[in-house]
Amino acid sequence: MSGSGFGQFIPLILIFIIFYFFLIRPQQKKVKEHKLMVENLKRGDKVITSGGIVGTIERVIDNEKVEVSITDNVKVEVIRATGIQSLLNSNVDQKK
Repeated sequence: MSGSGFGQFIPLILIFIIFYFFLIRPQQKKVKEHKLMVENLKRGDKVITSGGIVGTIERVIDNEKVEVSITDNVKVEVIRATGIQSLLNSNVDQKK
């Protein structure tokens, strides 16, 4: 009887393993890469905000914020961890 009880959980265990390797693990890797990219941002890097605004980092304010220059005399503060993506390997830089 105990063998049949364990047999009922095998499909659930297999589903969890499949979800881990196809959904959870790749997402964790992507978050880790984004965190590393954000930590390495420096002055002069071209970035895009989560709102779609493209600009250049003017200064790093602290570990949480950067100041992004959008155009002449227009600068905004952006929280590094949530709202910024580097354009280093993007096609936008290659068109110039």
